Amino acid sequence: MAASVLLAAASVASLNLCTDEYLLLLARPQEIASVSFLSQYPQESPLWKQARRHHSNRGSLEDVLAQKPKAVLTMGGGGRATSLIAHRLGIRAIDLRPANAIDDIASNFKAVASALGDPDRATPWLKRLTRLRATEPMEARDAIWLGGGGQTIGVPSVGADWMRLAGLAQRPLTGDRVSLEILLVHPPAVLVQSTYRHGEFSRGTTWLNHPIVRNARARRLQADGRSWTCMGPLVIGEIERLRSELR
Repeated sequence: MAASVLLAAASVASLNLCTDEYLLLLARPQEIASVSFLSQYPQESPLWKQARRHHSNRGSLEDVLAQKPKAVLTMGGGGRATSLIAHRLGIRAIDLRPANAIDDIASNFKAVASALGDPDRATPWLKRLTRLRATEPMEARDAIWLGGGGQTIGVPSVGADWMRLAGLAQRPLTGDRVSLEILLVHPPAVLVQSTYRHGEFSRGTTWLNHPIVRNARARRLQADGRSWTCMGPLVIGEIERLRSELR
C-alpha cells in the first residue's frame, strides 16, 4: 500500500506513443511527467491536445530525467537495459504489453492505474471493454479494413478481434494487402476506410483515390486510423461508434 501511495503523489513518464494513451486516459495532469513527442502531433493521436499540455520526449530514459519521474512506462523499447538503468536511478520501469490480444489492453489498464496509486481508475474502461465483449454480435458481416496503399488488418490478429466486436468479419487477404482487383471483382459487404493522414499527398493516399477504390460496391464506414495504430484503448470508442453506425 505504501508503494502505491508513493507513486500516486509522484509523476509518471511515458516513452511510447502506445503507452501515452494509457497515461493520458488515466492520469491527472499533475501526475504526468512526460509523453512521447508523437502523441503531440494531431496527425498521430486523437489525444494530441491533452498531450501538448505536458513535456515531450523522444522515447529514451535520458529525455525524461529532468522531470524526475518516479516511474516510466515502456512497451518493449530498450528492453531489459532500460529497466536496469531506471532501477539504478531509483525509477520504476513498467513495461506494458503490446496489444497482441484484447486481454492485453485490460492488463495494461490495470498496470497503469496501479502505478498511479489508484487501481479503481481503470474500472470505467474495463467495464466498457467487458460490455463490448459480453454483447458481441452473433453474426458478423464480411468486411475489409482499408488503409493507405491498400494496407489492411491480418487474420488472425488483435485487429481482427476488435473488428469482430463491432460485428465485422475481417476478410483474410494475402500479404495483409487489398488489391484493386479484389475491390472490383469481390468487394466486401462493408469497407472500413481509415482516415489516417487524410488529405496529405503520399503514394498511399493517391492509391485510395483510385476510381476502383472510390467506387467500390460496398457500404463504407470511416475509421480514425490514429486510434488503430496501437490497437489499444482508443479502439474501444471506435468499436462503440462502428456498432452504432451498423445498426
